[in-house]
Amino acid sequence: MLKLSISKTGELFAELSAARALYLPVEGGGQTTFSRYTPEADVRLDVLNTARSVKDFFLPQTEDIVAFKRAGKKISIIEDRASDEPFAVFGVRACDARSLDVMDRVFLSDPVDTFYKGRRENGVVISLACSEPAETCFCGVFGIDSAEPQGDVVASIVGDTLCWEAKTPAGEKLTETVKDVFSPASAEDEAAAEAQKKTTREIMRQLPLAGLKIDNWGSDELLEKFNSPIWGKLYQGCIGCGTCTYVCPTCQCYDIQDFDTGHGVKRFRCWDSCMYSDFTLMAHGNPRTSQLERFRQRFMHKLVYFPANNDGMFSCVGCGRCVAKCPISMNIAKVIRALEVRTNG
Repeated sequence: MLKLSISKTGELFAELSAARALYLPVEGGGQTTFSRYTPEADVRLDVLNTARSVKDFFLPQTEDIVAFKRAGKKISIIEDRASDEPFAVFGVRACDARSLDVMDRVFLSDPVDTFYKGRRENGVVISLACSEPAETCFCGVFGIDSAEPQGDVVASIVGDTLCWEAKTPAGEKLTETVKDVFSPASAEDEAAAEAQKKTTREIMRQLPLAGLKIDNWGSDELLEKFNSPIWGKLYQGCIGCGTCTYVCPTCQCYDIQDFDTGHGVKRFRCWDSCMYSDFTLMAHGNPRTSQLERFRQRFMHKLVYFPANNDGMFSCVGCGRCVAKCPISMNIAKVIRALEVRTNG
């Protein structure tokens, strides 16, 4: 383990940004988002969750795929995808770090999504352990340790010290480029870090959502959950705004559209939401015509369909963004509790 005084993190960020593009939590416009580092950036490592997740770097909200130009009867296909720039994302919390495992299951399985694959190969994830979890957090429900996240490099802030530990070959390679700003951690430093982990885990156990039960979710419960009358009550306040899907670190639905620029056609990919009435709209119509069906689809996918097809892995990481952002205060935690009561009652 290496260490660095918090007062010298500016030196670390400067070295990291010299090696590759660096993104970290920056405050601006009333919220904290992952933004590219500049010496003037208001870096906020104390903020628990960014407004949007690390997913943005691996599956951007919009991206060009290919372009077409026509000259008479001749059509030219133009490769205009952006080149993959080496980058690092600093300050990724345990929930967001785990979300990449979910995304990998989708985009790195055959057929491999080469856009996503290129960014994963060029991106280094520097995670940051939590020390003050929020009341909206429930990552522990899904077996995530907020005190010891996964990542290419795992960092933690203990008092006025930043601790740093490379975990993968990519993390070790990046560490080599910045090792001169660090000093070796002492036995006392490591003991303090372990003590902080214990404190964080104890806080997690006492949070309001820590008691969520997911034992009765999964493929074996498909028909019982799908046919539950509880959905008819839960969905009624939903306005189909899609906020939950846009802040979620594991939602991966997208649409592909063509846009006439006046000089040709650009084909691009953009995020989509299962909460929208035109989601998966086809020539014959939409397979889910009611808000109830769309509402149910979102939560059944995360809690039943995805784990059924991915060795029991849930497509939720308990980051709490939907808990904090839903305008009608409906979220996956409430769904889990409502269906749990129905099943056990």
